[in-house]
Amino acid sequence: MERSLLRREVAPFLLMFVSLVAAAILGDWLLHTFNLVWIGRWLGIPGTLLILLSLLYSLRKRKLITAGSPRSYLGLHEALTWQGTMLVVIHAGVHFNAVLPWLAMIAMLVAFASGLTGQFLFERGRRHLAEKSDLYRQRGLSPREIEREVFWDATTLDAMAKWRKVHFPITLAVAILSLGHVVAILMFWNWS
Repeated sequence: MERSLLRREVAPFLLMFVSLVAAAILGDWLLHTFNLVWIGRWLGIPGTLLILLSLLYSLRKRKLITAGSPRSYLGLHEALTWQGTMLVVIHAGVHFNAVLPWLAMIAMLVAFASGLTGQFLFERGRRHLAEKSDLYRQRGLSPREIEREVFWDATTLDAMAKWRKVHFPITLAVAILSLGHVVAILMFWNWS
């Protein structure tokens, strides 16, 4: 029995995003409950480091790192990005007192959502194309006929693979806004 599209595709996406927001709310609540709000001020640093570490996947994908499988780097990217984003959202939730941190956090959540969207849509499209090709193979079509039958699906999948061209500028905006936030903090820090 095939699972519904909602349970197979939409629910995991929503679960990842909702769990991120829920974990951040819980973390912020715990810091306030135990009078540890000061910790939240510093959570941006490990959160940012985790997100930067998650970029190892990009280095592996571009073959600047050759050790390990791209799939394991993708899993690492997803886990580190989730954890890093959660820490940064807790950090932002504790100290929302300026426009730049708001913009950086909103851009980060959009980048996170675009990454999830790309991941789920691309994986779904790849599975669909493989299932369709298998069905045609079972019907006895030749490889050339199969290629002709799945041409538009393969073209669509190829276009979907370009979602990174949207994800990258959003991620770049996060980096610029975050850097601006850090520079502003350093400029206005009471160093005495």
